[in-house]
Amino acid sequence: MVDLKMSESIHVAVAPDELYALVSDVTRMGQWSPICKACWWDEGDGPRVGAWFTGRNETPERTWETRSQVVAAEPARIFAWEVNDGWVHWAYSFEPDGDGTRLTESWEFLPKGIAGFHERYGAEAEAQIEQRSEAARTGIPATLAAIKKAAEA
Repeated sequence: MVDLKMSESIHVAVAPDELYALVSDVTRMGQWSPICKACWWDEGDGPRVGAWFTGRNETPERTWETRSQVVAAEPARIFAWEVNDGWVHWAYSFEPDGDGTRLTESWEFLPKGIAGFHERYGAEAEAQIEQRSEAARTGIPATLAAIKKAAEA
């Protein structure tokens, strides 16, 4: 069975409020993520609960866009969104940690997403879900390292 939920943390030598301001600017995600190459807010929106944004993802096999809605936006505490109206949940949490912040990135493939993948991909659904899980497993530490590098620069 593939892992449908994972998270990883990293220490960043930046205060939680400053790091939150950086990470909650989804327009910067393309600078850090190995798959998400660009994000943009719906016109006039920003990092608040209920806000919508589009993300463009790229792998060697394909390019696709997703629609996401912010579901948590508590400065210096948590910033989270759901992809495709509840298919996948992504979150960043911020905890004071000595001279900086313990930044945790979390990913969860939700039941609605599992059902949606089975509807969309049929017999290939499990393989597609496994690909997404592997992308999160390798992408989370890469993204966290890139955020750390940018924040501490």
